[in-house]
Amino acid sequence: MSQYSRKYIAQNVKKYRIAKGLKREELSLTLGFDNSYISKLERETVNITIDRLEKIANYLDVDIVKLLEH
Repeated sequence: MSQYSRKYIAQNVKKYRIAKGLKREELSLTLGFDNSYISKLERETVNITIDRLEKIANYLDVDIVKLLEH
């Protein structure tokens, strides 16, 4: 995954998470991820799988494409 992809995904996950009023740890634990996973994702330090991206999109009630937009 390119640094640009990680950047856009990080920005979009953060934007939609905040819009839902969720803390990073809360979202991680709710989805069954390590409690620091969303933090790492938003800092662009992990490569996300399509399965996890889809899980996040579904929980945030957004189309997965929205998480990939720049």
